[in-house]
This record gives sequence, structure tokens and C-alpha cells, in this order.
Amino acid sequence: MEKLAGVDADFKVMFEKHAARAQRLRTEPWQNRKKLIKSFGEFVIQNRHRIHEALKADLGKSETETDISEVFPLITEIKHAVRELGNWVEPEPIDAPITYLGTTSELQYEPKGACLIIGPWNFPFMLTLGPLVSCLAAGNTAIIKPSELTPHTSQLMRDMVKEFFEEDLVTVIEGDAQVATQLLKLPFDHIFFTGSTSVGKIVMRAAADHLCSVTLELGGKSPTIIDASANLNDAAKRIAFGKFLNVGQACVAPDYILIDKTVELEFIDLLKQNISKLYAANGSINSQSPDYGRIVNARNFNRIDALVQDAIQLGAKVELNGASDATSRFFHPVILSGVPTDSKIMEEEIFGPVLPIISFSSEEEILPIILARPKPLGFYIFSTRKAFQQKLTESVSAGAVCINDCVLQFTHPNLPFGGTNASGFGKAHGRYGFLAFSNEKPVLKQKRGITMSSFLYPPFNNRVKRTINLMLRWL
Repeated sequence: MEKLAGVDADFKVMFEKHAARAQRLRTEPWQNRKKLIKSFGEFVIQNRHRIHEALKADLGKSETETDISEVFPLITEIKHAVRELGNWVEPEPIDAPITYLGTTSELQYEPKGACLIIGPWNFPFMLTLGPLVSCLAAGNTAIIKPSELTPHTSQLMRDMVKEFFEEDLVTVIEGDAQVATQLLKLPFDHIFFTGSTSVGKIVMRAAADHLCSVTLELGGKSPTIIDASANLNDAAKRIAFGKFLNVGQACVAPDYILIDKTVELEFIDLLKQNISKLYAANGSINSQSPDYGRIVNARNFNRIDALVQDAIQLGAKVELNGASDATSRFFHPVILSGVPTDSKIMEEEIFGPVLPIISFSSEEEILPIILARPKPLGFYIFSTRKAFQQKLTESVSAGAVCINDCVLQFTHPNLPFGGTNASGFGKAHGRYGFLAFSNEKPVLKQKRGITMSSFLYPPFNNRVKRTINLMLRWL
């Protein structure tokens, strides 16, 4: 164990226990992992009522929204891992060229070791324990640092982990940024971070001190394109759900819309209708609406409000708004049209229930707006024209593309989830999450006696030179 100056003594002891357990796990049967993960899924289902209560307290989520956005994705991840783990851990045979005749090779998937998972506050249960499933499936131990901004869910995860797992296998450490800083000083074998780009940079710098691999699940401004051929009612319904789920506090939510000017007014009208259908109670969306959540805290409430006011001052038109309440953190859905591209709302990730709309008269206007911003996590295209879909898909680098829907790519168990550059790197979910927490270790076995490589040993006489010339020419 390397010397760790300035690290809390209790954290060092805890880490040493995890490192020792991780070493023992390397030789344990993978079937043990499968049994553990399956039992954990059953434990989660048994505790749904506790999960409902925590998410209601932190984010104002209804029981159904919690089931849809927190419990179901986690259980899907668990069931997929249980079903496929035997295939994932199987060594993969690797073909050899003729110059390696006589050898056999394979890729073995070994656990990385002691891992750190830093969870976010927007989907605090699912986005913290989802990576844990991948971590355990790969045969690692995990220390978890949940977000302090959702204290009820953080405490719940601490309690549930303590009730179900052995302490040297999975441990939850609560606390603020100072606690995270202490943990990042430890020489973990892998760090999985979900959160903002700015904090992601801090995590990456800390990981560099120990040459630790990282998975960064970040965010960004996910653009949504709507052309004149799109089914506008479908687009409005799907965008209303994808944008205002968890009151817009989702890294994959549509961040802004670029729409053909000829269909803009019709789309806005349909969007308002669909938002009302989804969330209005007694004819309006208000603080009593049962299916509409809350902003996580006052700071984010004020930040979102400031973005809206800045856009309005610069000329944006308010298409939808209503009474918000800072005390209860209820923020009414907002639609803005004619949003200037140099407004703050077009520079920062919104992470709230505000949807800016910019119209275009020519398709040539689309790419300059998108490409002027960092690469997004999601890219959404609503169009029935395949050539248009293909052009945009090829022209824009993004974590994922979803055509004629949005956010759906996140829950697909067989698709990798992750960003690129500013929206993150490394992949999660299913086999891709298993690989993130695994080292792909090549193993080559050589036969006894004379081998192909032995013809290239010194001394480098004419025979060796002729062999090399033949290899360069024919192999």
C-alpha cells in the first residue's frame, strides 16, 4: 500500500479492507456474484416503500415516477446481469495469424479491484446503484459516495447497503465535497463518476495521481431537431415526457429544440397540450399536481429562474409559464421561443423544466448551432426523411442518437450508455458496464519445442534475414 498523506485514518483502514477483499474475490466462482446480485434485486423490490418515501422527500417524485425512473431501470439492470453474466465472464478465443502458428490465445475478463462509485442527485437511487451492479458483476468491491443534495435517498442507500452487504464488499460513505476529496486521494482501481462536467474534471485529475481508470457519465446540451416531415403530435408527446420527467433534471433530457419555422407554431400548441395532459391537475399545473416533481434545492431553483429571465431580457418570447413557488421548489414548466443563441440558457446545461425553441428557415442553419457547443450526451431527431436523419447522425458527434423519440436509449439493456469528450467517456449498462469494471487480460499459450518465433532468434544470419524478407513479402 502506497503512503497516503492527508487521508483520514478511518478511510485508509476501510480502503485496505476493500483491497484485501478484492484480492480474494479474484479466485471466487463467478456464480457467487450471480447469486448475490439476484438476491439484491429481490431485496430492492422488498424495500420499494422505503425508496418511494426517500425520493418523495428529496425530489417530490410520485410513487409511479419513482418506479418508472428509479426502480425499474435498476431491476432491469440486475435481471440482465443475472441472465447474461455466464456469457460475459467466459474467456473469448482470439484467432492467431500464421506467424503465431502453434499458439493459442484468449481474452480473460478479470476484476479491476477496489472501486469508487460517486453518485448524482438527479436520479440518486438508480444512477448510484446501477453502476454497483456492473461493479459486482465484474467481481469487484465498491465504496459508494452518494450525493449529499438528496439526503433521504443517501441515508436510505447507506442503510440498505449495510443491511444487505458485508462491509468490506460494499460500503456507503455519506458526506459533502470534502469527503469526496478525501476518497479521491485513495488509490482505487477504478472510479465511476456521474455528475457535472466541472466536477468530472476534478475526478479525472485526482485519478491521474494513481493512474486509475475512470468512467465519467456527464451531461451537456442535448439538441432536438424537428423538421417539417415529422409527426408533430408524436414529437410533442414524446418530448413533453422526456423533457419534464423529473422536472427536467435529467442528463439525457432534450435541452433545446431546433425546428422548421413552417411547423413551429403548430408544434408549440401541441407541446402545450401534451404537457397539460401529462401533468395538469384540475386543469392547471400547480404545486398540488401529483405527478410533477420538485427542483432539488433553492440554489438550483434560483439558477434556472435566472436563465429564464436572462433569455427573456434578450428577446425570447414566453410561450408557456405559470406560478412557481421557491419555498416548495415547485417550478412551473416553461417554453421559450425565439431564444437568442448567445443567451446563457443556450450556453449552460439547463437541468430544469425549461425548453428553449429556435426556428430555422434553412437546414443549413442547424449544424452551426449544434457544432458551436460541446459534444452532447444525447442527440434527438424527429423526421421521416431517412436522408436527413443520416446526414445529421453522421455530422454530429454525440453519446447517442435517438430518432423519433428521446431518452429511450438510456433504458435499452443491450446498448452502451455514455458520452464523448465533454459529455463523458467510458460506457455503462449491461455488458458494457461489466467491461468498464473489468480488465481485458490477454493470455497466450505457446507449445513446447520448436516454434515459429524461434526462427527469428539471434544470431541474425542469412537464414534469419531470408525468413524476415519472406514474412514482409507474404505475411
